[in-house]
Amino acid sequence: MFRRIWHYIYTSLLRSWLKWLLRKTTGTCELQRICSGYKPGAMMTTKAEYSLQSSKNKVLRLALETNKENVEKHVDEIMKEKEIKPHSDHLFKANLHICLLQITGYNRLYFCVEDLRKEVFNSDNPKHEAMLLKLWDLLMPTVKLESRITKQWGDIGFQGDDPKTDFRGMGLLGLINLLFFSENYTAESRQVLSHANHPKLGYSYAIVGINLTEMAYSLLKSGALKPHFYNSVPGSPELKDFHQFYCYLAYEFDKFWVAEEPESIMHFNQYREKFHNIVKTHLQDPNVSLTLTVACN
Repeated sequence: MFRRIWHYIYTSLLRSWLKWLLRKTTGTCELQRICSGYKPGAMMTTKAEYSLQSSKNKVLRLALETNKENVEKHVDEIMKEKEIKPHSDHLFKANLHICLLQITGYNRLYFCVEDLRKEVFNSDNPKHEAMLLKLWDLLMPTVKLESRITKQWGDIGFQGDDPKTDFRGMGLLGLINLLFFSENYTAESRQVLSHANHPKLGYSYAIVGINLTEMAYSLLKSGALKPHFYNSVPGSPELKDFHQFYCYLAYEFDKFWVAEEPESIMHFNQYREKFHNIVKTHLQDPNVSLTLTVACN
């Protein structure tokens, strides 16, 4: 309750007064102090994002809704609005450009991920089928798939004879993440699969992978991944950056599961939540960068 009251007092009364006072004493606006006072990364971009969102100036707020191609234009408009001469503060222009690329890129990334999540896996679509069969070939290179619908799919962690039913929750996004991990970290994905097939500590590789896609998606949607992307991607985050984060989750969850030695797969939700909390704690660090630290193929 106290924090809410303080937040209201600060945003409604104190913030404008402090901004005015600092402008008079330093001769620079809030956005200029942020972009010139911090190194590129989450600290700078999150502060710049808050400043733009809180601004009463329409020119500043509209910059948050631009696209990658128009970022430079909005940077120039903000500098004109704030009467910042390009030759007097080169660092400001470069850093504001980075901030807008990251902020608008994150928003665009969410919509791209959402589109893939909504796209239903279609067994009549040759591209969808090709991705699924490629996943099998990458994970089980020495075992031939007897038929498209077979119990063999259980060997890589699907629940039934036809994997398409397991993609309902996360749509095509779940398959793309599984395939991206196998394509780009083939040795690591096979190692994780071998752990998943352990007689005592095993778990359903594909089902857990799709569950981790849901975790990554939820963290993206909530904004929790902003510090990670703002620190890890110097410009606009793309789909491949989201898939890379999924790879981190898949690899680290396996390490976590093996280290925890759960008594049974029946306790999966409990351990999943514990892992989720660990990840969320990491993401609260302003210097966070959750990347897979093994060599990429």
